[in-house]
Amino acid sequence: MQDISGLLHKIRHGLDTQVSVARLRRQRTLADAVGGRVVLLTGASSGIGRAAAVQLGAAGATVLLVARRADELERVVTEIEAAGGRAAAYPCDLNDFDALDAMTAKVLADYGRVDILVNNAGRSIRRRLDESYDRFHDYERTMRLNYFAAVRLILAFAPGMRANGDGQIVNILSLANLYGGPGYAAYVASKAALDSLSTNLQAETHTENLRFTSIYLPLVRTDMITANPVYQQATANALTPAEGGQIICDAIIDRPRRLAPLMGRVAALVDTVLPERADAIRNARFTSGM
Repeated sequence: MQDISGLLHKIRHGLDTQVSVARLRRQRTLADAVGGRVVLLTGASSGIGRAAAVQLGAAGATVLLVARRADELERVVTEIEAAGGRAAAYPCDLNDFDALDAMTAKVLADYGRVDILVNNAGRSIRRRLDESYDRFHDYERTMRLNYFAAVRLILAFAPGMRANGDGQIVNILSLANLYGGPGYAAYVASKAALDSLSTNLQAETHTENLRFTSIYLPLVRTDMITANPVYQQATANALTPAEGGQIICDAIIDRPRRLAPLMGRVAALVDTVLPERADAIRNARFTSGM
């Protein structure tokens, strides 16, 4: 457990350093970035989605909150409005594509556009290959929420962004997309699909003012990790939901193409240059109980 705690500490320090450098260089505030704009966040009823929504509302955005739990969404709306912000709840199970399509149609009917889309909702599954032989549905349901739901949202709101000549799509990915996540193959693969989609769509729209931002988040203390005893004992060095929400806001201010800890980017380089060595390192982490 000491190994994973030390690793999380190094990763967190690297991400903090990158964000701090960007903050020193920036010439605008969150209010400059989102004032008068419509921001839609999925997974907004709790965790980093909720934390980001509160900050965005305080900065002058009209925040549209999407999640399954209507009562929790209404609490976030109340919190934002109590601080003088504007927000609306759109309860929706993103696994239900008919409901998702109805929700996006209503959003466009109500507001006419979405300026910034944050694909934050996600499902994580920890299951080894030998435990997955008869569980193809794990891969299906993970892709359905983490990838296909995000794709439908992008396809719904990107046309308006392109027509307006401005927009940003922020995808919350995992550090495991750079560092490796053995035991989490279904989850990491679904996030990798979204990452690859963003790379290709950004290339298509490179000359337009449409930005695809990939955030490779390390471990965050949310409900998603509660079923994992390894991570439960290593949360001292994990990000808090407030810190994760702040990273989303930083990404909206700075509009980077990618936001990741230095260690993750180095690991991705090693994987490209020395794939066998990278596989051996990941296997050692996996077999030691990570």
